[in-house]
Amino acid sequence: MTTLPSAIADARALLTRLGVDPAALDGGALAARSPVTGEVLARLREHSAGEAAQVIETAHQAFLAWRKVPAPRRGELVRLLGEELRAAKDNLAALVTLEAGKVTSEGLGEVQEMIDICDYATGLSRQLFGLTLATERPSHRMMETWHPLGVVGVISAFNFPVAVWSWNAALAFVCGDAVVWKPSEKTPLTALAVQALFEKARAKFGPDAPDGLSSLLIGGRAVGEALVDHPKVPLVSATGSTAMGRQVGPRLAARFARALLELGGNNAAIVAPSADLDLTLRGVAFAAMGTAGQRCTTLRRLFVHDSVYDAFVPRLKAAYASVPVGDPRAGGVLVGPLVDKAAFDAMQDALEQARAAGGAITGGARVDIAGPDAFYAAPALVEIDHQAEIVRHETFAPILYVMRYSELDEAIAAQNDVAQGLSSSIFTL
Repeated sequence: MTTLPSAIADARALLTRLGVDPAALDGGALAARSPVTGEVLARLREHSAGEAAQVIETAHQAFLAWRKVPAPRRGELVRLLGEELRAAKDNLAALVTLEAGKVTSEGLGEVQEMIDICDYATGLSRQLFGLTLATERPSHRMMETWHPLGVVGVISAFNFPVAVWSWNAALAFVCGDAVVWKPSEKTPLTALAVQALFEKARAKFGPDAPDGLSSLLIGGRAVGEALVDHPKVPLVSATGSTAMGRQVGPRLAARFARALLELGGNNAAIVAPSADLDLTLRGVAFAAMGTAGQRCTTLRRLFVHDSVYDAFVPRLKAAYASVPVGDPRAGGVLVGPLVDKAAFDAMQDALEQARAAGGAITGGARVDIAGPDAFYAAPALVEIDHQAEIVRHETFAPILYVMRYSELDEAIAAQNDVAQGLSSSIFTL
């Protein structure tokens, strides 16, 4: 077993530099853990359902004031938020690595996405157009005006702990809406840091930005349900599993609220006979193994043409056997930890099902890097001759199912033969 440097002191120092009150980090029941070392970084107090209602009411009052601020002026707040994110990029990315287990480059990339959406939304604040429509009446026209919606609820997942909030919040703010964010209970510390950065931007912006314009709800399912069910939250943007989406969607529909759901993916690629196999190897390896398979856009199924299968798959297996698995803070590491024990157990269960269905497995074993409370695993490649039920199931772990095909129509039909969808690709010249 490798002994890794403790994450606790680094996390506390990063949170302080990002503006989080140290008093908020202790005394609660929610353990914020680092998947890198398995350590508890903080113990946060959770909101009750009653407190959640109060937070939402405050956000609603903020919305009533904020919607009257001219849109270009609202864009200035988002511009200032982007500047705070630029200044804090390295610190926030390092915290993402410690709390979500992403390698350093991916943490930096996620914060850059936050900066980019702030730039986009700032420009959008001067482009909130409406149509002018001709009518049958003389000297008459109809004008279309889009109005702010209200409080936007955001429920985010652990694998993109900060970027998902920014995609929603930056657009909501310029449109005149308030935001209430329920982050994953697995990654609450990055949310506290982002909220602190927002408050810095709000202080620079001045009194036009009311208290409660951006708020956090810390907790588990009960807090999320309070956000989904509240009548003063007309839109909820939720990111997570398909199972979560099936719960959230009907609850919002029952009260005629709107849903933005970004859920799971069971993504596939086709390797055609004409594919550049060097390019394909690099693309497949990163798509399947990056973020330890914990992305909705992770490549999970690969259909390889008979004519190139025997040339390509051994090279891919060699890449799987040699990929560096370890501390995501270290240079050269591509695959960091799974987020927790439940994720590791789900991976092992999926591999057992694949083996029972006739799959031949390369990799997949636990890698003992940081002791019993951190869960690292070698990425798994499963060669299987048919799309078994487990192949159709999205397992949030680094498992790639590889299958042969002979006709392109056959591969496309198999690629589309899952419930989750999301993205598709083909390697061909």
